[in-house]
Amino acid sequence: MKTVTIKEELHNYLEIADDKKLKAIYIMVEDEIKEAVVTYTDDFKIELDKRLDHYLKGEKMVTPNQMNKRLKAIRKKKG
Repeated sequence: MKTVTIKEELHNYLEIADDKKLKAIYIMVEDEIKEAVVTYTDDFKIELDKRLDHYLKGEKMVTPNQMNKRLKAIRKKKG
């Protein structure tokens, strides 16, 4: 299974997992999460700010399911 598929499936699962399972998963990776240093490019920060502004204005948001469909369509075109 490709890493991108694993990440997608984990992300989708985390959205629906119950509290007990979320806590168990978190405990398994807690140290790595706390040690991880995330750095964002200036372009990425700008994009995040745009999305936050869009959200705060109450404009239409895309659900994770809708985004997955969009991403699959893009991957299909590239593949």
